[in-house]
Amino acid sequence: MTKEIEVHSSSGNVFADLGLPNADELLIKAQLVDQISDLISERNLTQIEAAKILGLDQPKVSALMRGRLAGFSTERLFRLLNALGQDVEIRVVPTVITENQSQTRIIPA
Repeated sequence: MTKEIEVHSSSGNVFADLGLPNADELLIKAQLVDQISDLISERNLTQIEAAKILGLDQPKVSALMRGRLAGFSTERLFRLLNALGQDVEIRVVPTVITENQSQTRIIPA
């Protein structure tokens, strides 16, 4: 006997799909942390080396790399990207008329 599994389409934001408060902010933070993690990995930095560059201690780098977002504001994540030699640009554009709401997203270079 096979039980049928109910499948739902994603909204594109897993945090919203889970019903978490501040889902848009959580998604942006997760995307920024993904960029930071990618840069650390691409440069083959140890967590200790990354901590020196970022001005953090190693446990905070570990938390960051594991996606633990508590204690990291969006602005702080911007500063960490700057410390890794990345410019952060914020662009405001009118919403294209669609069925979807306006959105905030991270577009990697």
